[in-house]
Amino acid sequence: MAAALMWASSGTVGKALFIGGMSPFVLVQTRVSLASLILIMTLILWRPSLLKIDARDLGYFLLFGGVFMALMQLSYFLAISHIQVAAAILVQYLAPILVAIYSMLFWHERVTLLKVLALVLSLAGCYFVVGGYSLSLLHMNRVGIAWALLSAVSFASSTLLGEKGMHRYNPWTVLFYALLFSALTLNVVHSPLSAMSQSYTKGQWAAILYIVIVGTLLPFGLYLVGVDYIRSTRTIITATLEPIAAAFMAYFALNESLSLLQIIGGLSVIAAIVLLQWQLEHDTLSPELIRTKKIE
Repeated sequence: MAAALMWASSGTVGKALFIGGMSPFVLVQTRVSLASLILIMTLILWRPSLLKIDARDLGYFLLFGGVFMALMQLSYFLAISHIQVAAAILVQYLAPILVAIYSMLFWHERVTLLKVLALVLSLAGCYFVVGGYSLSLLHMNRVGIAWALLSAVSFASSTLLGEKGMHRYNPWTVLFYALLFSALTLNVVHSPLSAMSQSYTKGQWAAILYIVIVGTLLPFGLYLVGVDYIRSTRTIITATLEPIAAAFMAYFALNESLSLLQIIGGLSVIAAIVLLQWQLEHDTLSPELIRTKKIE
């Protein structure tokens, strides 16, 4: 939930940078480059042991960070450069369905009525909050929709790969190498450290640092910690709180109005999160799980 709130708060800042002339690619390249630099400095001072990985896992981190983490961050910003932000968010949050289906088919995650209900509630809530009923998705820019779909696939893939990596490593280790390989990819396919050659104002650099820390480093770290605690399906459904938080922040900070359907959508997502927590506590206390833990 903390990750979703931080992502929501940074969206407006990113939009302001685009209006000021910064390209989506440069912003994504800068955010992952600076985030990985800050994180390695922090880990060296705090827990240098977290930087140790097995050389055999370099391929995993290359796939996770160099491909899917880079695509997840880049595709979303490219999507909103072609279509409405609300439409991009709506398509991106098809990701919980992909994660749930994959977890149930390949990881044999137990299908429960409450989990399915939470998934439906969260997606319906997201649909209403972003005003999906007033969007003509089929008539929108096809390139923008394609980028948004790629954002959904890469978001789901990053969540699943993140959980796999945390079977062996601390969440902050997984995040650092994902950001590092993502930064390497984005600096190879585009002019390295492009932002350094631009003459941004102090205010723009402050906004960039806000996105690096509050919009990238902390929320991705907290999100992976969440995956480590409650697994992929529950975490990504909980992340649908992001558009709800953004809408309510805009209401209080910018005096933007909220329709009845948006409020109902927000309550729907909150209900989904409550159901997931109730299910988690029920699973934790179930006799079957207790017996399994004793055997382990």
